[in-house]
Amino acid sequence: MQKDLKERTKFFALRIIKMYSSLPKSTEAKVLGTQVLRSGTSVGANYREASRGRSKAEFVAKMGDCLKELEETMYWFDLLIEGNILPKNKLSGLLQESKELTDIFVTIIKNTKTKVKKK
Repeated sequence: MQKDLKERTKFFALRIIKMYSSLPKSTEAKVLGTQVLRSGTSVGANYREASRGRSKAEFVAKMGDCLKELEETMYWFDLLIEGNILPKNKLSGLLQESKELTDIFVTIIKNTKTKVKKK
């Protein structure tokens, strides 16, 4: 699972980069695009840090950072859509992946916390 998530979050970042490159050249698109580029590409970096955590608590904290970055990324997606910069159908795949990664990270955090409590 760990290797799969490393690849999956890297692929997510690459898709974000591609989306950013295709944005219109307006000021609004550039500002929002830069924000989503930062938050969307940091999900994988935070996941890699989490996987190298020195303790379960550090792992859970870094996984929480992954969730924060995903939530922020979805916020910027919403603004791109509602600001009529990109149509929703252009972001549907990234929106879906954001939701799926969120679900996966929430499950991992819950399971890790449960294991820590049982010890």
